[in-house]
Amino acid sequence: MERDFAKEIDELKKEISEIKELLTKNKGNSSSDNSSEKPEMIGHVQKMPDMHKDKNIMSILSRLEDSCGNNKQTGAITYLGVYASGGRQSTWVRNNIDTDILLELIENKTAGKVLSCIGNNDRLNILLAILKKPMTVAEIVEECKLNSTGQAYHHMKPLLAADLIKEDDAGSSKGTYIVQPHKVQGIIMLLAGIYDMADETYSKGSW
Repeated sequence: MERDFAKEIDELKKEISEIKELLTKNKGNSSSDNSSEKPEMIGHVQKMPDMHKDKNIMSILSRLEDSCGNNKQTGAITYLGVYASGGRQSTWVRNNIDTDILLELIENKTAGKVLSCIGNNDRLNILLAILKKPMTVAEIVEECKLNSTGQAYHHMKPLLAADLIKEDDAGSSKGTYIVQPHKVQGIIMLLAGIYDMADETYSKGSW
């Protein structure tokens, strides 16, 4: 039987045309699907709906995103915590802090002064020691493996001047040093910031 090549070519062309039509249709559906998945924007801020499995935390984040986007802020943060050691406790809650205010601490040189004050391993070790519990100078020397009380006072002087630590004024605790109660949260949060710089696990975005 003789093959009708012209007919076969026509049928092949028809099949190719149908395949093209299906591909075009699927592409259109795909575009429609993608458009429905566009991120929600509040002003200049993209909502991040799946950052944490705890709905309460996500509710706080959502309010921060809304506040930041609606008020045209560079950012907004909320933080809270508790630190209990050596028979003392500090608990704090700060909500919806405008990051523009925080960035001003660099411009007015406050951040540089604070960081230069504590930017020394011996001073940080002293802070760590008396965060754990009130200590005398002799105990600080032993705990921080310093050479003398003179060396301890040398490093404690800028911490005292910056009002980060003070001599305890309680009757039975005279001669011991503590971290200023209202500075505990700042020290812990500063360390939390350093921790975040070293670990990118919990951040998302287009930065």
